[in-house]
Amino acid sequence: MKRLLLTLAATATLAVSLPAAAQFQKSEDAIKYRQGAFNLIAAHFGRVAAMASGRAPFDAKAAAENAALASTLASLPFGAFGEGTDKGLPNRAKADIWKDAAKFKAAGDKMVAEMGKLDAAAKTGSLDAIKAAVGGVGGSCKGCHDDFRAERYSN
Repeated sequence: MKRLLLTLAATATLAVSLPAAAQFQKSEDAIKYRQGAFNLIAAHFGRVAAMASGRAPFDAKAAAENAALASTLASLPFGAFGEGTDKGLPNRAKADIWKDAAKFKAAGDKMVAEMGKLDAAAKTGSLDAIKAAVGGVGGSCKGCHDDFRAERYSN
């Protein structure tokens, strides 16, 4: 029942968020949206990663729930990187996001795909499968951060 409620909540969030993402009135709104989405993804992925690394006790049900949420949320921030959303609030987005949009899109697509693999692995309940999938997600996140995320916030 809890899993069904989480799925419904995530689906409702997605249904409401996608139209909003396409309609940002100000760059500040887009920046807040994508930062919030990345924070949620990091929180849910972090719970699974902590289990995979042994920093938290393994709970197959919690891992599956958090992986499902992270996977559902994974595509949300990318709609908030439209033209002109590089300024307005402090953020860590590098100009390369807009200069090489195809490479950025590919990096985002890879992260979404890796999150899907994590979701599938977590559904098996196998800690070994989750560990392997966590590595794939971590690698995709690192690759994108290396290319598209500044070390410091802009002014």
